[in-house]
Amino acid sequence: MNSLILSTATRLIVAILLLFSIFMLLRGHNEPGGGFIGGLIGATGFVMYAIACGTAEARAALRAQPQQIAMVGLGLAAVSGLFSALFADPLFTGQWLFIGASEHSQGLALSSVLVFDIGVYLVVMGGILTLVFALEEEI
Repeated sequence: MNSLILSTATRLIVAILLLFSIFMLLRGHNEPGGGFIGGLIGATGFVMYAIACGTAEARAALRAQPQQIAMVGLGLAAVSGLFSALFADPLFTGQWLFIGASEHSQGLALSSVLVFDIGVYLVVMGGILTLVFALEEEI
């Protein structure tokens, strides 16, 4: 598509969608959201970019093959489940690490659940973009 308005507006909308997808990813522990919906929103941004500017330019903007993104995400999700084995807990039991904890504050809480959500985010984004890019290149 050769629309100047669409290609210009898409660049701004993609940035907003990617920021919102990261917000949804990080929000997903305590409220609705998480890796799946964040990955869908992030993939939507790149799909819009592919429609406006072409698949080759969208692949260049992504900077990695979608299949590789999905594989890295699957590996992260699997590794997050194995964290619990280090503490003799059942598979995929959430493990927490508090950085900078003191008497007065809990500190920064990091969890294996966040690693799992990031893995799901990458799997969903990579899978959707693999399908959409393949379909768009066929047309």
